[in-house]
Amino acid sequence: MELTVVMPCLNEAETVEVCVRKALACMEEHGIEGEVLIADNGSTDGSQQLARDAGARVVHVDEKGYGNALMGGIRAAHGKFVIMGDADDSYDFTALLPFVEQLRDGADLVMGNRFKGGIASGAMPPLHRYLGNPVLSFVGRLFFPSAIGDFHCGLRGFRRESILRLQLQTGGMEFASEMVVRSTLSGLDVREVPTTLSPDGRSRPPHLRSWRDGWRHLRFLLLYSPKWLFFYPGVLMMAVGLVAGTALTFGPVEIGELAFDVDTLVGTAALVVIGFQAALFALFTKVYAAEEGFLPESPRIRRIIDIVTLEKGLVVGGLLALAGLVGLVMSLVHWQVRSFGELDPRESLRIVVPSATALIVSFQTIFAALFISILGIRRTRESSIDVAAKAAEEAAAAVSLERAER
Repeated sequence: MELTVVMPCLNEAETVEVCVRKALACMEEHGIEGEVLIADNGSTDGSQQLARDAGARVVHVDEKGYGNALMGGIRAAHGKFVIMGDADDSYDFTALLPFVEQLRDGADLVMGNRFKGGIASGAMPPLHRYLGNPVLSFVGRLFFPSAIGDFHCGLRGFRRESILRLQLQTGGMEFASEMVVRSTLSGLDVREVPTTLSPDGRSRPPHLRSWRDGWRHLRFLLLYSPKWLFFYPGVLMMAVGLVAGTALTFGPVEIGELAFDVDTLVGTAALVVIGFQAALFALFTKVYAAEEGFLPESPRIRRIIDIVTLEKGLVVGGLLALAGLVGLVMSLVHWQVRSFGELDPRESLRIVVPSATALIVSFQTIFAALFISILGIRRTRESSIDVAAKAAEEAAAAVSLERAER
């Protein structure tokens, strides 16, 4: 079978029948061998029987959520290709051919673009049309090497095996973003075709909750991009802290009527420490995500790990600790010169703050080197192919043994 059209469904009695009939008519018109599959997520309004009467196959998905319903449908699909779309009659299921043509041409994922195809009046709330979708799609393109203009279009087609291989994890509305992000990061062939959006045919409110689901999408994009979540902010804070702190170490800095002194020096030290920790978290996240399969392994990160060995990390951390201790000894000498009496903070802090900062960063470096070494310990993993091959070998050995005994 070439195509399965998967529609997630939760109480769509008003529209599911017309969606099924449109999709079947489109496949018949263009000679596409296919089926329509309704992934029902617990409807109580008779949607299941209406879908069957219209010619669809219905599977029940017990685990709640948009992503869970879709993954249940994708796993149950018989088609080589899958086109997914909401069962609310907002997407045009009579225009599936452009998706199928791109998939036949070798695409792994074909996204619809509602902004290029046309959004009918009243089909999308102004908040979604002019703020939510454009902003989240821009963030997606910024964080990841993607040219997709509409990250959240619900009408999209893909090769079933390609998407199953990604092992998508999210069960809610952010499933739409995860599919695009993981496909892009895995180097799949992702394309885009214009599609239209019409007002849905339901009389009830949609399941989508604007602010809650928008935040879930944004949170997902941030968590899947350690560079933007940790690394870039960390490097910026470190740069500001180092430049400003170095200048303040040699004396007050005046800019117009503003005078910056040791109080600001303490703040710059905090920026350095926090920024360094954030950059380390970016590295930890990338290593862990690659080891666990959430993100593809980065050759750049692997080179960094190969270069920054445990031994080198311990040496660098030790040198920083030595520099910090030397500075603290100098502060004691400074205090001795003052006969261990009262000190002028504007003088003593210019020695103590950089020294304490170097000491803190030294321990962060040592602990980071140890932690990365732990994360880098590779576990032996057996793929599904390995497991199947091993089972086949054991079965063949058992048959041979049985024959020998006879």
